[in-house]
Amino acid sequence: MAKRDLAPAANDRARLELEFEQPYLIGPLFGDYDRHLLAIEDRLGVNIAARGSKVQIEGEPDAAARAREVLLGLYNRLDQGHDIDMAAVESVLGMANQGKLDGIISDDVGAAPRVMIRTRKKTIVPRSTVQTHYMEALARDDMIFALGPAGTGKTYLAVAQAVSQLIGGSVDRLILSRPAVEAGERLGFLPGDMKEKVDPYLRPLYDALYDMLPTEQVERRIASGEIEIAPIAFMRGRTLNDAFIILDEAQNTTPQQMKMFLTRFGMRSRMVICGDPNQTDLPRGVESGLADAVGKLEGIPKIEMVRFGAADVVRHPLVGRIVEAYEGPAQ
Repeated sequence: MAKRDLAPAANDRARLELEFEQPYLIGPLFGDYDRHLLAIEDRLGVNIAARGSKVQIEGEPDAAARAREVLLGLYNRLDQGHDIDMAAVESVLGMANQGKLDGIISDDVGAAPRVMIRTRKKTIVPRSTVQTHYMEALARDDMIFALGPAGTGKTYLAVAQAVSQLIGGSVDRLILSRPAVEAGERLGFLPGDMKEKVDPYLRPLYDALYDMLPTEQVERRIASGEIEIAPIAFMRGRTLNDAFIILDEAQNTTPQQMKMFLTRFGMRSRMVICGDPNQTDLPRGVESGLADAVGKLEGIPKIEMVRFGAADVVRHPLVGRIVEAYEGPAQ
């Protein structure tokens, strides 16, 4: 926990002082060569002076208060045993101009984040307010559409929730699917058997799984059928009970494929459909099944629509700016 104080400063500027009680956390809190502090200064327009475990923040009252909350939230995360990096700092800073950092920094900074997902390898907390809403929906709703650009955590968080429920025994199977559509380039005929042909399309799902579970557990559960990773075409004719089902890159389905997939939904199951309606790789003139489904299903009770934007991108901060540039008005 950190001690805090507020003192007046000249020219209507505020001066806030913090003292952190765990000196061994100061290094990771400030970052290598104080890079975390520099990022906070640059984004919020404040001056931060650090000496030992004491920090003084000076700036416009609101900006200084936001900088204090960001530092307290990051320190709180470290104090609870979670790591922080520039991605975590940037994501919290990205919310610094919002009314509150709900789910990231609570009013009681000594409390744990309100929302988290625990897997074998890590505990995941939200990095944006939309992620907070999404993680709440993943724990609550039976069918969720996660819509928005790459890098916002749509699929990653869905896989984390699915793994958590598989470990906890609330579902018996985890089924991950993607349409096998090439992203704007022709790859030709791929060598090997069916699995070897489709695995390159499904690699992002494997990557997320290996981030949540030890390698041997992933391989054992795939071999036993507890985890299934397959193209959407393999879903036809099935009813999926007691399963957590995720469809990734859903914008690359046709309306017929989407209807087929959605109607696989079985008893005691949960389904998450992830995609970016603005980035389809379908042939010209072919309607996206994701856009069609959102238009038909929005407003139906117990179907949750979660929309991410460029501000929710949790990769390198440049990725968010690139997304904003591409989504901006045409010149």
